[in-house]
Amino acid sequence: MCTTRSQVIKDRLVALRDPYVRVVHPPHFTSERPVGTAGYGADMGRTAAAALYQCSECGWQSMRWAGRCGECQQWGTVAEGSAPAAGRLRGAARNGRRVIPAVAAVPITDVDAAVARARPTGLGELDRVLGGGLVPGAVVLLAGEPGVGKSTLLLEASALAAGTTPVLYVTGEESAAQVRLRADRIGAVSQNLFLAAETDFGALVEHVDAVSPALLIVDSVQTISAPGIDGAPGGVAQVREVTCALTALAKQRALTTVLVGHVTKDGSIAGPRSLEHLVDVVLHFDGDRHAQLRMVRALKNRFGPTDEIGCFELGEYGLAELPDPSGLFLSRLRDPVPGTCVTVTLEGRRPLLAEVQTLVCEATADPARRVTSGLDSSRVGMVVAVLQRRARVAIGKRDVYAATVGGVRLTEPSVDLAIALALASATCDLSLPGGIVAMGEVGLAGEIRRVTGVQRRLAEAARMGFRRAIVPPGSPCLPPGDSPTMAICEAADIGQAISAALSG
Repeated sequence: MCTTRSQVIKDRLVALRDPYVRVVHPPHFTSERPVGTAGYGADMGRTAAAALYQCSECGWQSMRWAGRCGECQQWGTVAEGSAPAAGRLRGAARNGRRVIPAVAAVPITDVDAAVARARPTGLGELDRVLGGGLVPGAVVLLAGEPGVGKSTLLLEASALAAGTTPVLYVTGEESAAQVRLRADRIGAVSQNLFLAAETDFGALVEHVDAVSPALLIVDSVQTISAPGIDGAPGGVAQVREVTCALTALAKQRALTTVLVGHVTKDGSIAGPRSLEHLVDVVLHFDGDRHAQLRMVRALKNRFGPTDEIGCFELGEYGLAELPDPSGLFLSRLRDPVPGTCVTVTLEGRRPLLAEVQTLVCEATADPARRVTSGLDSSRVGMVVAVLQRRARVAIGKRDVYAATVGGVRLTEPSVDLAIALALASATCDLSLPGGIVAMGEVGLAGEIRRVTGVQRRLAEAARMGFRRAIVPPGSPCLPPGDSPTMAICEAADIGQAISAALSG
């Protein structure tokens, strides 16, 4: 049987798409050159062993170099890397070998769920986000900007956990002495808290064998390198392999593992995209570095909710929990000032009172400036356009400044109504009466749309002393017995809301 030249070319293209596929043709090939070590077979062999090009941000791979990544669209992140060897799973499937499982499958009714029950860390705000605490065998990824307080938070949590079980804290960015100085400053010292300054994965495993901890903290995963893996520490290949190995170690030994991860310039978690899928919980620790408020929120949680936040205050002696942070986002002015309005936002399931401040003044340059801080600039611009078109508020070509109090960032659509009332108040130079809150989403037609959790928002406002609220029509209000003094005003459009707020 003979194979045509076109068939060989087609098979070669298949091999180029998948370097693991090698097509073997019969020796009777009707062409000028036979398939062999010097023919097409040699070319396919070289193609299979050729170098791949890989993105350092997301792990995207290509057979050719590109200036822009085809997955994350980042420029200048594609670099050359060696092609991976054939996968073991693929080889095992082809060989048809029988694999005996280490543990036999059992009915779900016979599985003991007590071993996977969450254990509190001792920090109530962190336990709130985790869903009760840390689960044995779980892998948690904590990401955040440099200097936000990730190491301080984990050091405090590890010292509290070390009161009952051994804890191993592995640092690859500092020395053990530097970590001890911080521990002395924040009072996180315990006899069962073991420190190790290592960047080699093999040495890390040796420390785990020697200590046998119940909690392992790796700060950070980008600094740990594994021998035999191509790439520098912190690269895509190294981070992926180290995370996979730590995850396997955690599952085998029921070892709770917390990994500290870096973030990129745009605030996303650094490393390959698959990193977030390998772990069980992804936490993000953020906050304005010029303010004292710090928030930890869950982006992924296999064992609890993803709509909770934990609030901390960063001080000289570490992080202090803030179970009631609403007062941080309100100004301490005695008399109402034009351009200010209080709203109630939901951070997860927790209602927080926050104040929006605006300033409208004559333009100092052309075009007029729109400056925001803590607010979504696109939504502020939309509210300005709605006010001019639907409510006849003469903002015109004036400079508009909008900000929040206390460094909190408000991105929820329910803040639209407070922004609109604050801008109308600043434009008319009339202050809103004290003790009033506003919540609602503003549409392009000027209508006020309903938002979720109105009852929780109103209950928090009543607890903080507010006695009047402007809400969208049809919103569920508080039962009469909960807040008999809370006056509720329903506004169907932005014009009604402005009239109700300024006439009170």
